[in-house]
Amino acid sequence: MRWREVREQVKRKAALALELPGEVALDLPKIIITGNIQVLIENHRGIVAYSPELVKILVETGEVAVSGENLSLKSIVQDEIIIEGDIHAVTFM
Repeated sequence: MRWREVREQVKRKAALALELPGEVALDLPKIIITGNIQVLIENHRGIVAYSPELVKILVETGEVAVSGENLSLKSIVQDEIIIEGDIHAVTFM
């Protein structure tokens, strides 16, 4: 087992034991989807790609791709991005 995998297992066990949310203890993205019109992503690392059909966001575990039509960035702050439009899919890459 690699060091990174061991470290992640220890973090997960500690988070469960302390009853901490995954997004806090493991630096995982928290994603809130409101219908098919809005996606809020917390704990991001920046924007990888942006077009009206696809927005890719860098997160600790890789990328989150939001695909759809007429996508726009409603808000971008240090830890949070809000994407609006006609959302078709949210994919972890």
